[in-house]
Amino acid sequence: MNPRSSLPYVLAAAALAGLVAVAFAVGRYPVSLADLAGLLAAKIYGGANAHQSAAQMVILEVRGPRVLAALLVGAALAAAGAAYQGMFRNPLVSPDILGVSSGAALGAVLAIFFSKDAIVIQAFAFAGGLAAVGLVYWIGSRLRGHDPLLALVLTGVVIGTLLGSGIALLKYLADPYNQLPAITFWLLGSFAAIGPKDLAAALPLVLAGLAPMVLLRWRVNLLALPDDEARALGADTRRLRALIVAAATLMTAAAVAIGGIIGWIGLLVPHAARMLVGPDFGRLLPLAMLLGAAFMLAVDTLCRTIAPIEVPPGVLTALIGTPFFLWLFAISRRRW
Repeated sequence: MNPRSSLPYVLAAAALAGLVAVAFAVGRYPVSLADLAGLLAAKIYGGANAHQSAAQMVILEVRGPRVLAALLVGAALAAAGAAYQGMFRNPLVSPDILGVSSGAALGAVLAIFFSKDAIVIQAFAFAGGLAAVGLVYWIGSRLRGHDPLLALVLTGVVIGTLLGSGIALLKYLADPYNQLPAITFWLLGSFAAIGPKDLAAALPLVLAGLAPMVLLRWRVNLLALPDDEARALGADTRRLRALIVAAATLMTAAAVAIGGIIGWIGLLVPHAARMLVGPDFGRLLPLAMLLGAAFMLAVDTLCRTIAPIEVPPGVLTALIGTPFFLWLFAISRRRW
């Protein structure tokens, strides 16, 4: 890779590093960059004073898990969005196109409705997302005489609408003083209650979904071709598509389970990455993950600092994502 082609990756990594430093520094308890450097040095060389101990508690126990969760969710959603857009040959596809977000939301709302704890809510959300996509793929694969990609998209829209009606029914039946606020809070997304156990549960799932994307990155490009051409080049499109759907769904369900419903990242970020490095999936995937992690971290940092009360990230991603997407669409001169 020549220096010019590697420039987007270098700039994205530098921006991400700067955003990580800002995320650790700002908040109700501000931590200076000198304190951050001192804490890092204390961890490496040993020894800490009282001020560093206070900063250590804030950074490692409060902000650390939250920053890592934002990075993980942003990277996972961006990677899933890049895979889905390439596979479906449609720039308007996002990670929730096959109903994973609706299924995860219904699972979480069901757990909240029955007053389960946070671990059970996350487990229900993860299982609901996987079950929804499994149902969509099963129905779509049995619709004969239709384009398989179009059948999957339309089935995902229909099943997502059905699951959305189930969510609306549970919200109507929920206790308006206890359960309904918790349901609304989860549906808008939040990293406020993230802990090390949540990260330990989500990280292996995201890595398990990322592995086939990395290993089959050159074959994913073939899915952008018509099926006849892809098969002529030796690709088993049916099996490859099922594998990529499973991998992207696993990443999305894990992200939604710990962060709630956070839109726009999987739709917006792959567009920005594609404008910088082109549609080749091997080059697109790492840049999309860097940009997705940076965007999610920037949004979460704004959510907890711009107002006396925390703003849900699902609201802010829509407020930022809508005009930014229109701007990207306006400046784009090439066909997707």
